[in-house]
Amino acid sequence: MTPATNQTTATGPAHQPGAPSLPRIGAGPEAAGSHAGSPPPVEIVLPVYNEERTLEESVRRLHSFLRDEFPVPARITIVDNASTDVTPYIAAQLAGELDEVGYLHLDRKGRGLALREAWSMSPAAVACYMDIDLSTDLKALHPLVAPLLSGHSDVAIGTRLSPSARVTRGAKREFISRGYNRILRTLLRARFSDAQCGFKAIRTEAIQPLLPEIRDDGWFFDTELLMLAQDRGLRVHEVPVDWVDDPDSRVDILSTAWLDLKGVGRLLAASRIARFAMVGVLSTVAYAVLYLLLRAGIDAGTANAISLAVTAIGNTAANRRWTFGLRGRDRLLRQYAMGALVYMLTLGLTSGALAVLGKMVPDPSKHLEVTVLVLASIAATVTRYFALKSFVFAIKIPDRIRPNEGA
Repeated sequence: MTPATNQTTATGPAHQPGAPSLPRIGAGPEAAGSHAGSPPPVEIVLPVYNEERTLEESVRRLHSFLRDEFPVPARITIVDNASTDVTPYIAAQLAGELDEVGYLHLDRKGRGLALREAWSMSPAAVACYMDIDLSTDLKALHPLVAPLLSGHSDVAIGTRLSPSARVTRGAKREFISRGYNRILRTLLRARFSDAQCGFKAIRTEAIQPLLPEIRDDGWFFDTELLMLAQDRGLRVHEVPVDWVDDPDSRVDILSTAWLDLKGVGRLLAASRIARFAMVGVLSTVAYAVLYLLLRAGIDAGTANAISLAVTAIGNTAANRRWTFGLRGRDRLLRQYAMGALVYMLTLGLTSGALAVLGKMVPDPSKHLEVTVLVLASIAATVTRYFALKSFVFAIKIPDRIRPNEGA
């Protein structure tokens, strides 16, 4: 391990006017006045809260591993989340004794806050974090950071849910973990397997610009980061880990699970599907009202075609801007032309529904006509969404996005 720098000042999102000063201390016997050379390429962040019983043993164990077995120069940063026991004093003592061990104190709790602050100011090419109990076998650290150091991937996560992972933990934790990740894959279409494993790494060049966009300061930070990275087309690498549950963990599993589910609800409410559904509801209401107004003077088929055309134009414009986030005139005519094809498909379905209704009920009321048309329109909604997503507003997302590519 290389010598540490003496001291820097926190400059992350929390270091704004009115925010507390966050001293970051790099220490060790050779630290004083040592500014020569570049910082280690890997920084490992250890978020802690009231960990007086395990902090020293874990830090010394990790420090020894990095010094004796890890092939890349690395630095440890202990981030204290407003502990109320002697954790801050132990952390400061370790930072004063061991080379390449630093200490950052925060006045607020939150693992996500700790990671955002430490990662946002990290000078390392790759920043990691792991739980202070070191539940994950440290031999997985190099496979975790190697694809980030090479530039192959942007985020790396340990996974306990891979068939090749070796995990020792209770049935309740296993059930909650698998259930939560199943929810992510079902509702948010997550493509990663284990959101909450406390063993992750980022390529700082790719991830630091995203950190201010993450709202959660607690345990949901991990999930929000991974979903944001997935949405931006960044490459996520997974490493099966050997993991042993800590029976003395401070984590309240049920409370954390509830907060995570609330976070999932927040992301789902802001998702593309939710925006599409809202546009669809408003369009359907407008369609029904316009049809009833037109039906007073013209036949059902013509009223359906006109009301559907008017609302289809508004629906296409709203989905283009709000659901799919497109602006400007680029491919505008093509997108509206493709939208017209979607309109024709919906018109065929609703016209067919009217024809069937006319055969079943010789003189249906206008309200019955509207009911049938709305049901037919709802039946076409799924087809409409995939048509808009896949053909009308299709955007090719690259396998990865680098900040300097302007993508």
